[in-house]
Amino acid sequence: MKLKPESEKLDDYLGSVLPFIVFETPLVKSKILEIESITNNKALQAKIAFEFVRDNISHSFDTNSSLITIGAEETIEKQEGICFAKSHLLASLLRGSGIPAGFCYQRVLRKATVESGYALHGLNALYLDGTGWFRVDPRGNKAGINSQFSTDEEKLAYPIREEMGEVDYPDIFTKPLASVTKSMEESGDCHVLFYNRPEALGQG
Repeated sequence: MKLKPESEKLDDYLGSVLPFIVFETPLVKSKILEIESITNNKALQAKIAFEFVRDNISHSFDTNSSLITIGAEETIEKQEGICFAKSHLLASLLRGSGIPAGFCYQRVLRKATVESGYALHGLNALYLDGTGWFRVDPRGNKAGINSQFSTDEEKLAYPIREEMGEVDYPDIFTKPLASVTKSMEESGDCHVLFYNRPEALGQG
């Protein structure tokens, strides 16, 4: 699938988007400096940041948590978040290291059946010199999910089943969808958010 950046300007994928995408706050900045102390290679920095968010930030639905985190700083502080929060944190870590990063979405089954309905799933795209744009999914692995950092063949969390109504959107947005952050801010509890997430692009 050919990815479609919302903007042709890479600088549009480098800025903060308050209060969600931040890289000068204490914990986010500390993690950026830690990664940069390991290597100055941008591809390796991106991989380290991705694996940190994927493996060290628990997915709130997996742990049956009621807590909702939204912005990067609270997500790294609480060490948990759903896919959207984890994508906000990864984008913050990447942008803070000068690596363009955007926001991508998929429409996936809420549970295992069409009858359960649909919900948006959030992931990231990033840009590396010599590679261009490619997507990664820091959702977090578990049985049946094996997301990896790959610059050629995508290795995302969810294979999209178009025959079941799922959709893989090619768009790379410069900031999180307002419908997504609104649903997170208004839900109050992660169990409520499970059903309040937007079902498709353009909703809300």
